[in-house]
Amino acid sequence: MQFNYKKFLPHLVVFILFIVASLAYFNPVLQGKKIFQSDIVQYTGMAKQQNDFRKATGEETYWTDAAFGGMPTYQLGAKYPNNYIKQLDLAIRFLPRPADYLFLYFIGMYILFLVLKVDYKLAFLGALAFGFSTYLIIILGVGHNAKAHAIAYMPFVLSGIFLTFRGKYLWGFLLLTVSMALELVANHFQMTYYLMLLVVIIGIVYAIDAFKKKLLPHYFKAVGVMAVGVLIAIGLNATNILATKEYADTSTRGKTELTVNADSTPKDNKTGLDFDYITEYSYGKLESFNLFIPRFMGGSSTEAFPKDSKTVESMMRMGASSQEANQVLNQIPMYWGDQSFVGAPAYVGAIIIFFAVLALFLIRGRLKWWIVSAFVLTLLLSWGKNFSGLTEFFIDYVPLYDKFRAVSSIQVIIELILPILAIVGLHQFFSQFEKEDEKKKALLYSTGIVGGITLIFILFKSSLFDFASPYDSYFRDEMGLPFLEAIREDRMSLFTSDAIRSLIFVLLTAAVLWFFIKGKLKKGFAVAALCVLVLVDLVGVDRRYVNEDDFVQAKLVDEPFQKNGADIQILEDDGHYRVYDATTNAFNSGRASYYHNALGGYHAAKPGRMQDLNEFYISKGNIGILNMMNVRYIIVQNKNGGAVAQRNPYANGDAWFVENVLPAENANEEIQLLDSLDTKKTAIINKELLSKIPSQKIERDSTATIELFSYKPNHLVYEASTKSAQLAIFSEVYYPKGWNVYINGKPAEYFRADYVLRAMVIPPGNNKIEFKFEPKVIQTGSTISLVSSIIFLLILLSGLYFAFRKKELKV
Repeated sequence: MQFNYKKFLPHLVVFILFIVASLAYFNPVLQGKKIFQSDIVQYTGMAKQQNDFRKATGEETYWTDAAFGGMPTYQLGAKYPNNYIKQLDLAIRFLPRPADYLFLYFIGMYILFLVLKVDYKLAFLGALAFGFSTYLIIILGVGHNAKAHAIAYMPFVLSGIFLTFRGKYLWGFLLLTVSMALELVANHFQMTYYLMLLVVIIGIVYAIDAFKKKLLPHYFKAVGVMAVGVLIAIGLNATNILATKEYADTSTRGKTELTVNADSTPKDNKTGLDFDYITEYSYGKLESFNLFIPRFMGGSSTEAFPKDSKTVESMMRMGASSQEANQVLNQIPMYWGDQSFVGAPAYVGAIIIFFAVLALFLIRGRLKWWIVSAFVLTLLLSWGKNFSGLTEFFIDYVPLYDKFRAVSSIQVIIELILPILAIVGLHQFFSQFEKEDEKKKALLYSTGIVGGITLIFILFKSSLFDFASPYDSYFRDEMGLPFLEAIREDRMSLFTSDAIRSLIFVLLTAAVLWFFIKGKLKKGFAVAALCVLVLVDLVGVDRRYVNEDDFVQAKLVDEPFQKNGADIQILEDDGHYRVYDATTNAFNSGRASYYHNALGGYHAAKPGRMQDLNEFYISKGNIGILNMMNVRYIIVQNKNGGAVAQRNPYANGDAWFVENVLPAENANEEIQLLDSLDTKKTAIINKELLSKIPSQKIERDSTATIELFSYKPNHLVYEASTKSAQLAIFSEVYYPKGWNVYINGKPAEYFRADYVLRAMVIPPGNNKIEFKFEPKVIQTGSTISLVSSIIFLLILLSGLYFAFRKKELKV
């Protein structure tokens, strides 16, 4: 018992320190406050209807009417049966958000370093360095929770891989299976995809090494074990994966049938996103030095001016009032890179970069080569359009790469691997295996390289860089050249101060290591000093972008959208209808979804056909399309800037019978024929669907009626009365993967009309029509998840039994 106590006590202390560090950085959570995350605010609006439905009924609706006229909730926090791995994830993330994600960063990287056989003190240092990497903090500040979630589980996955390669097949399998399942639970497939690219690189390096050492049988055995673990992990997440795939095919990430754009230009209808959209956020080549000097390119797009700002002085000399000065200054970016917006620099830390360079002189073998290979590849890919040859190759030939945008985010792999290289190198430095002369040489070389480059930047900055932004021409034309020079002097000031800052940290770190070599500083004190330096370095930068000012009272996060006059006016109408918010970009805002069945919404993967409608008509103010979508209220601004609701008396209603059918040859005609069409009388039907209608000539029945009798997001009931068969159009989005229709309790058939709506033939007489959302993908996925859970449990129990049995036999 005493042995176990001594063995596990240090790890328990580290565990507690990680909790303390997480809560200390995000200390307002201890006061019940919450961080105001812009993306989560939008998500809250989008998910409110399904959350309210769950609370009211205790059931799950997998369809919401609150966004884009209707869409599945698969990417809006839907809860699935038999999703036991999600329960484990929630148990691990026991701290208040976002401290829970920061804790997860720490503990995952700590475990990885232990697996790599790094001393626990250095593992603690490395975990802090990883967790406080500026990019990982800023994504928590803006609300990219799913991204942070997926990144946090990456070290766990790597730990399982390395254990398995080391021959610890049982423990490697168990850790990899659970961690990979948790990685998929995070539901950020772009991050998981980047992790897969890293794993492929690791696999190639290990395969080459196994070939050289004639250990290929062990290599393939390990790969087989890992393959089984990954398959089970996928099975544990089957519902989410299958549902996501099903929806993605119909979303803006899937293939469109259109071959023309709204402006009649040819449209590239290949599967995936187009090049410009994918590379919109491409990291600049020079901007990569942000990893070492935080404000190398001016910091963020909203960076504050330096003290004693030359720009402010210039404004004062021009005689500008405080109000005029603020209006101009708020438009001037200190950031002078090429990206359209940057929330913060992707700063890894001057000390970590220094350690990484030091490691290159000390580490030999597989780890060095897979890290260097991954670093080079991900850095080049993060440049996107600035290194277009490689990017185009990946888009055209590497499967699934064209499904993801914001290529600069692949730098998360750099944020992951540089601390690994740095701390393993530091472990080598402190070990007894390296000769003292080799350590001195490595320290002097790395100090000279890193410090020398930084010194060159400081001394020759005005010769090396122009500190010019793509937007500077505007300020030159409007304010004059002297004013522009003042802006560039401010950018140079930020650059210089942070370059000197990084140089100081490098020299202090080098001094600590030098004193250790000389025997004037013991290892424990040296590591403690390095911990302090790393924390001061990283937290000092992190606090510029995410701090106590970002926290608000919990109610403002839980209820982010306050009712305005328009909302109050609209909510007095308890009917079923849609709302279009014309006061903002409706297809990029979740506000209207918070209170109403909105035609717009906020989502990275919008329903494809609704996005088409928006590009062709809705964004251009086409009232006929709003009528077709049963938009009864349009929110506009009054003269005072307040929001008011305009009632649209021409909305088509919940359902209606049409008199005419207009055939369309293809998707292009379907959407183009909607222009100026009276959708109340005529329906556009693709020629491939005309067979669904008994006769293209619909006999008009002036006495026919159809009304919505009862409504739930996933269950709509209509009552119809007709003397003859009629073609009914429903102002509901057509989505065939789950919606079933019944007439008087018996299954019936419906089809698509008017490009996005549902249609069906109603037989004569009095009929009850029910639309129910009963997605088979949920049933199928839940069954697979249950079976996978049972298989994993059986393997776990069997493996533990044989492991302990083997141990007993040895005794």
